[in-house]
Amino acid sequence: MKHAGLGTRYLKERGGWWHYQRRVPSRYAAVDDRGLIQIALRTQSLEIAMMRRDSLAEADGALWNARVLECSGGEPARQAWKIADRRYQSAVARAMAMGFVYRPIHELATMPDIDEIVERLQAADKGNAPTEAKAEALLGGVPEPVDKTTVSEAFELYVTKIAFDDQYNKSDAQRRAWEKTKRTSIDYFIKQEGDILLTDITRDVATRYRDWWQSRMLPQKDGSKPITPNTANRHIGNMRSLYQRYFKYRGLTDIEDPFRGFFFSGKSTVKRASFSDEYVRTRILTPGLFDGLRTELRAIIYLLIETGARLSEIVNLRSEDIRLGHEVPHIFIRAEQNRELKTSDSEREIPLVGVALPAMRLCPNGFDHYYDRSTLVSANLMKAFKQRKLLPSKDHVIYSFRHAFEDRMLEGGLDYGLRCALMGHKNNRPEYGQGGSLAYRQAQLQRIAHPFDAETFFA
Repeated sequence: MKHAGLGTRYLKERGGWWHYQRRVPSRYAAVDDRGLIQIALRTQSLEIAMMRRDSLAEADGALWNARVLECSGGEPARQAWKIADRRYQSAVARAMAMGFVYRPIHELATMPDIDEIVERLQAADKGNAPTEAKAEALLGGVPEPVDKTTVSEAFELYVTKIAFDDQYNKSDAQRRAWEKTKRTSIDYFIKQEGDILLTDITRDVATRYRDWWQSRMLPQKDGSKPITPNTANRHIGNMRSLYQRYFKYRGLTDIEDPFRGFFFSGKSTVKRASFSDEYVRTRILTPGLFDGLRTELRAIIYLLIETGARLSEIVNLRSEDIRLGHEVPHIFIRAEQNRELKTSDSEREIPLVGVALPAMRLCPNGFDHYYDRSTLVSANLMKAFKQRKLLPSKDHVIYSFRHAFEDRMLEGGLDYGLRCALMGHKNNRPEYGQGGSLAYRQAQLQRIAHPFDAETFFA
């Protein structure tokens, strides 16, 4: 960690050469009797001296914290590993700051270059009397500790630090959903194999866990529905990601992944549910059907029908993304600093046609009450649809409107590239444009728009 705010603190120049000099803070005097610390940084460059000073300052901090931790007692195995790890990291940082690569003592003992060993001994003896910390760093006196991190502890580190980039552009709700999915996978593993050390996950353990998922893909004795290959792959993949990224974070790149090669290639035969055009026109677009429902929820239903957008995309529209005054009224679905879209292809402009235009006029500034609360909206809409008996089968959900919109475009003969552009899908064909102008998109969508009664909004 670079101590950006230190400036030239702890640096002292002597004859053009820089030295690291600081006193042991009084609060650590009981665990470090060095008093005044003085170490030659072996450079005349201030910039290099500051970099080496940073490493030494961090090494001292790690050493002091480890010794305080050692004196504090606590859970023996876990505490011992923390102490050993901080001591090892401190030795590595200190050796680097003094111009050497840390090498364990058994490696130094077999080195053919005796000159480097002599140089290390001389560096350890320079300045004040040799200290334990200097000797350990230069002469390899600290063995690399065996990692005692459990699966659950590794996951907490994964969430707070390792996977920081994965969460950076997510909203609060997106972060919660992301963590919930990952945590579910980790909980499955812990339930089956226990909260064991990450280093104890051998190939045999991983194979046993893979076989358990395979057993859940077969017909179940209790009559419950077998899980799909995609579900098994997702949960195994989340464990694989935790294992690989944890050790990468720790700087260990030669660890063999025990989950390597585990992937079920079978495909789910479950067919997506979609509302038919006739059902939408005769049942869902009935005037007065949604009386009593909040205006925002009513508007969202009609927008889902005629835009094919994802529920989360509609719920999180900002006022500047709702362009009712444009020559072609439309909505602009885009990512924000603190909100991701599902894919990069999801950014798009969708003309408002049919029932979607008057629906959007009901909420011209968006849905502030439901912003970042798409799970709540989904639950409320499912409740409203069940109460009105508007779900033709158990496979129908609110997302079925998106499938219906895609089917309607296909059956209406809309161009493949335009369908991809409006759905926010990746176009697998060579790209020769951007899916047409807004006016073109509007004209194409008007061809397939559902007719509706104006009383839908005034009943």
